Amino acid sequence: MEDPFLANRLIESGAKTDRVFPAQLNPILGNIIYMVSMVVLFVVMGQLLSRTLFKKFGDGGVGPMSFGKSNAKIYVKSTDGITFDNVEGQDEAKEALKELVDFLHSPKKYTDIGAKLPKGALLVGPPGTGKTLLAQAVAGEANVPFFSISGSEFVEMFVGLGAAKVRDLFKQAQEKAPCIVFIDEIDTIGKKRDGAGFSGNDEREQTLNQLLSEMDGFDSKLGVVILAATNRPDSLDPALLRPGRFDRRIPVELPDLVGREKILKLHAKKVRREASIDYKQIALATAGASGADLANMINEAALRAVRQGRTAMTQKDIEESVEVVLAGYERKNAVISSKEKEIISYHEVGHALVAAKQSNSAPVHKITIVPRTSGALGYTMQVDEEEKFLMSKDELFNKIVTLTGGRSAEELIFGVATTGASNDIEQATKIAKSMITRFGMSEEFGFVAMAEVNNRYLGGDATMTVSDKTAYDIDLAVKKLIEAAHMKAIDILKENINALHEIANYLLTRETITGEEFMEILKKYE
Repeated sequence: MEDPFLANRLIESGAKTDRVFPAQLNPILGNIIYMVSMVVLFVVMGQLLSRTLFKKFGDGGVGPMSFGKSNAKIYVKSTDGITFDNVEGQDEAKEALKELVDFLHSPKKYTDIGAKLPKGALLVGPPGTGKTLLAQAVAGEANVPFFSISGSEFVEMFVGLGAAKVRDLFKQAQEKAPCIVFIDEIDTIGKKRDGAGFSGNDEREQTLNQLLSEMDGFDSKLGVVILAATNRPDSLDPALLRPGRFDRRIPVELPDLVGREKILKLHAKKVRREASIDYKQIALATAGASGADLANMINEAALRAVRQGRTAMTQKDIEESVEVVLAGYERKNAVISSKEKEIISYHEVGHALVAAKQSNSAPVHKITIVPRTSGALGYTMQVDEEEKFLMSKDELFNKIVTLTGGRSAEELIFGVATTGASNDIEQATKIAKSMITRFGMSEEFGFVAMAEVNNRYLGGDATMTVSDKTAYDIDLAVKKLIEAAHMKAIDILKENINALHEIANYLLTRETITGEEFMEILKKYE
């Protein structure tokens, strides 16, 4: 039988022994010390964990009171001087937003007549078209505080935090009214509540519900205007888009020819440049470019001028920068065999020759076999003489013929088919399928829509809305259309075989030729 107090009693009695008895702590006291140390350890770990979470999910980790604070950036003084003068190429959007500015300047004239003031406006359009810049310009013109926040900043790991941030944002906005609240990428929290992937306690759904409640709850007479931007309007919840919340939907589309020219001039003002630059010619060559793309092109042109030791930007710099943005930088040190260079040369001249020998085709602007960082081993650049908004069936078919011209030249001259035509095949297939399923340009299927376009502002992927049998028939029709275009391209090249040889050899020695040089050689064979 063990006696834990035996050693202590022996020492107290004065008994002598050679054995050394270690001093033992009172078990009760030991248990108390153990429990206290564990409590201290848990408290310290809890403090460290809470600080980490507050820093990640709160407002800079200031403390518990920062939980649920919105992280909206506030620009108080005219949004750093941005006004409508800083925005070009979006005249329609600017006109629609000027009324909001007038409301923020003088809301009384609207209330006096009994008009309900708009609570919000939704800016929709492709990426890079200037939606955020327009929102800042509205605040700059009205000279009111501007709250800017991304939709993703509302989505948190813990349920309820997103809704708390929405409440805090609107509380701050009402305190600083009149003001503008701008929510970028609102589709992050504003997706449709269709029950697929959402539960009743889902954090994103609670955040959306709180946003809807706040937009209903604040008085529009306060002068708080909600602006939001998205490039996926089709995915937004209908409750968010009804009148009384986002009263206006303002399209911010890709700029047209005049708009691109104005944007180029706007950004070129900030750069030292030559006076002889033809901005319209550059605008023609950049169809489909966004405002952000055009700004990047001007910046690349300025950088090119510096690299070449010049003090002013030239027309050549901008033309080269267009190609840099569209196709990447030149790979001057790429090692390509002479045989492959010859194939690439005939491939590109095949495109150009087929395009030049067809009506309703854009003129050839440039042909090059210098590889680019985008992966292209060469390309043929065509530039329309004027802006086009419609394309006929013949024009689309001729475009497919031009795309097959490169592969046709390879087969005609070398008897081989290479991987260089992969991108041409993709584009030709996409155009042919659109002609049949979306544009009603097929005699077999007629005036019937057989595909729906999703995410129009993000590339516009088409989803087939037909049976498997009809989809199979569509594939056959697409194949038939492309084969007809391929045969037409081969016939054109056979008729102009001597011109094909001379231009391809000329391109092989020069590596890059202009549209004027190309047409000068071609005219000798007419």
